[in-house]
Amino acid sequence: MNQNQFLVQLKNIKNPKQLANFVLDPSPRKIEFLISHPSLRKVIIKISEKIINRSLPKDKRLPKQVQIDKFSASKALIRSVNRLLDRTQNHPQYKDALIHSFLPCFLQSIKESSEKHQVFSKKYGFNPPWFLTISPTRFCNLKCTGCYANSSIANREKLSFETVDKIVSEKTDLWGSFFCVISGGEPFLWKDKGKTIIDLAKKHQDNLFLVYTNGTLINKETARKLAKVGNITPAISVEGFEKETDERRGKGTFKKIHQAMDNLNEFGVPFGISVTPTRKNCLLLTSEEFIKYFWTKGALYAWMFQLMPIGRASFDLVITPEQRKEMFYRTRDLIKKGYFVADFWNCGALTEGCISAGRKGGYLYIDWNGNISPCVFNPYAVANINEIYQKGGQLTDVLTKPFLERIRKWQDDYAAKQGNWTLPCPIRDHYKEMRKFIDKYEPQPIDEPAKQALEDKEYRRKMINYDKNLAEVMDPIWEKEYKKSKKAKA
Repeated sequence: MNQNQFLVQLKNIKNPKQLANFVLDPSPRKIEFLISHPSLRKVIIKISEKIINRSLPKDKRLPKQVQIDKFSASKALIRSVNRLLDRTQNHPQYKDALIHSFLPCFLQSIKESSEKHQVFSKKYGFNPPWFLTISPTRFCNLKCTGCYANSSIANREKLSFETVDKIVSEKTDLWGSFFCVISGGEPFLWKDKGKTIIDLAKKHQDNLFLVYTNGTLINKETARKLAKVGNITPAISVEGFEKETDERRGKGTFKKIHQAMDNLNEFGVPFGISVTPTRKNCLLLTSEEFIKYFWTKGALYAWMFQLMPIGRASFDLVITPEQRKEMFYRTRDLIKKGYFVADFWNCGALTEGCISAGRKGGYLYIDWNGNISPCVFNPYAVANINEIYQKGGQLTDVLTKPFLERIRKWQDDYAAKQGNWTLPCPIRDHYKEMRKFIDKYEPQPIDEPAKQALEDKEYRRKMINYDKNLAEVMDPIWEKEYKKSKKAKA
């Protein structure tokens, strides 16, 4: 293939399906051509943005502002991928992994996923989730204030490699799922029978693994191994700059994070940042100064997880409704400027609401003890994967649990009524409704703080009042800027 042949193919692309077939071509030769010719990638970017911008308005379900948000996010993602491919040219080991192992398997997996979705839907009457979040260990070398997992060096619970391997295989084969999120604890401390996260990724080259990590264990040798395997992207946790990060994560952590980023950059491994907005740091974390700083360090994306109160005292750190409103506008502006940033509450319009409980396009969460719950922040389990496997069952069995089905029905009803997608989360933004589901179906708390939250009447009162105040601030945004934009011009 030469440049002229490539351009001829590009000129024939007229719709999203043709674009997808072109981009998802798993041919190593074509992948290498794309990496090695940045000028041609620019042509693809322009065509992609044009097609996406033209196709979104055809979805009459969506308010115009939702379409605009989706286009801005798609544009930012495409440009982040292009930045990655630009850097890849200077890192032969990572480039080789992309061309000859990871990307051919991954792209083929994406192409086959539609057929697997159809088989699943025909058998079960609903669509499967798109991914899983798995915390294989609770063990962590840090102890951060307000950690949702209450992880520390004292917590040694973990899943076996055999179990995690089986989980990833089943979700890929049965669901057509090609994405896996690894959380913790600290994932780079997980080891079972000599096997690690990197061994898991190497075995499953048809999956992309996003690994949330504190970054302190990513030395040069680990970075080299990540480059060689090709399908892991670390999301490194920061709390702001040095003062904010060390205050929550321990003195010296910020310097270790910088060293980890230097190591990843040396070998061309793609990475991003993960941040936890609190009342103290939320405006800093959504400032362009902060995001731009880490972009100059090589970050390609940023995930934001607003602090979830796990006890009455933690309300002192929860962002106020007014801060959430300010964060909403700041995050939306950052995305428009080309930064691939996602706040899993304020960016609910991008996913058309909550993605928990195994909905289509969504996910489930499995912790270090095998407990399966709707999401990381909804710590009430409907089953245990270890017990399911011991009885000869499979991962899919959990999707028909009444508690999960009820949450998915709530998601569908909320979307059908064009509920406020800037308030998408049932456990955080609609706690009164979620408590009804928890009380009725009695899922099991996965730890003591989750149990105490159910027993604490004051905690329940605070959560419900918080949601009421939040709605007073955020509902007008949805009504004025989204619902009334349905017939407005872009």
